[in-house]
Amino acid sequence: MAVPSTGKRPRVVVVGAGFGGIHAAMDLAKLPVDVTVVDKKNHHTFQPLLYQVALAVLSPGDIAQPIRSMLRNDANTEVIMDEVVAFDTVAHRVDLKSGAELMYDFLIVATGSTHSYFGKDEWAKWAPGLKTLEDATEIRRRVLLTFELAERQKLETGTHPPLNFVIVGGGPTGVELAGAISDIAKLYMTRDFRHIDPGSAQVLILEGSPHILGMYPPDLQLKAVEQLTALGVTTRTDAHVSDIQPGYVLVGEERIESVCTLWAAGVQASPLGKMLGVETDRRGSVLVDDHLHPHGHPDIFVIGDLAHFEQDGKQVPGVAQPAMQMGDYAAKRIGLLLEGKGDKQKPFRYFDKGDMATIGRKAAVARIAWPFHAHWSGFMAWLTWLVVHIFFLIGFRNRWGVFRQWAYTYLRFQDGVRLIVGSQDLPGWGQLAKPDTPERDLPRTPLKKEDAP
Repeated sequence: MAVPSTGKRPRVVVVGAGFGGIHAAMDLAKLPVDVTVVDKKNHHTFQPLLYQVALAVLSPGDIAQPIRSMLRNDANTEVIMDEVVAFDTVAHRVDLKSGAELMYDFLIVATGSTHSYFGKDEWAKWAPGLKTLEDATEIRRRVLLTFELAERQKLETGTHPPLNFVIVGGGPTGVELAGAISDIAKLYMTRDFRHIDPGSAQVLILEGSPHILGMYPPDLQLKAVEQLTALGVTTRTDAHVSDIQPGYVLVGEERIESVCTLWAAGVQASPLGKMLGVETDRRGSVLVDDHLHPHGHPDIFVIGDLAHFEQDGKQVPGVAQPAMQMGDYAAKRIGLLLEGKGDKQKPFRYFDKGDMATIGRKAAVARIAWPFHAHWSGFMAWLTWLVVHIFFLIGFRNRWGVFRQWAYTYLRFQDGVRLIVGSQDLPGWGQLAKPDTPERDLPRTPLKKEDAP
């Protein structure tokens, strides 16, 4: 069943309502076109704050908003909750999982990226990554359940396994998760348990490259390690994970016990990029030209994490700022093309405002590129990170809710969203909890050198 374009106005189909897609849709609302936004979720998620949901600082509703409510005032825009299963770029058609078909005059694909386990997809069930609200609530379940099971076992048997958390990947997500776990264990849960000491939890980051936060300048990398160390987080670089199993991680032949393992090591592009039948890189990102078109398709735009766009000899990073700017550019270009002025538009150029990564309470690193150049760390970087993220949250309710929750957490040293939903089973806990289990005879490495016998 084909869904015809309304009247004689051009139809623009936007696939994906992340940062790039939602910005494109909002700008397209001002043009004489009909817009159809397709997403398999009914909400837009502010991904930079997902880790705060994962570590029980914020609730999912604080960082997500229904796509329909965001676009409700745009009379020329409709929203379809469905999943794209194929493209026909010759017939200008998008096929949906429901069986519907959308015809388009212009197509914007902004479906982002997902986890990459480098060919070891079976690790996903033992080490969840963080890309969606579902991921965040699963990580929250595992982290909080670790302390609950330890408390119960301590009460019943007088002992519990070491509270060792291992995070694979030392990029921004890994660093933010590590700092947040340390914070909730050492600051926010110390008075909540009667039989265990949450502050005894050890957090280890395993990074395969030579540096933590490899995309940041060397001075900020050092500052990040210093702040992580101050929080009690151990970092190991050039540590290549060879296997992940329930209850432990292998680095080469070295076994590291872990009550909770999290994945922050790699991403790959959404599979929709390859469905377009155009050239992609090894991660599945679509190679685009200076106007964000795949080669030979001036009616198609690929933006955000899904686009491989190079500027000044380097690929533009797959983060929120480039995605938003690409969405704005694509909408503007469609307007110019409709006016016959497409040849007058300058090529897309990413305006780099800088990078930020929060590490913990009053700890962060920031590379400021606009309106001045500076490298900040510590409290000033953390405060800047807080203000910027509240500013970019969409919707007044979200901004006020996040600010109120942060203020409460910061002043009272309490987390208000420590809810465990779902199964009470934790992968590997049974093996770790039984000293006589055969697997316990394998060589084991403590998280910190000073803990070694």
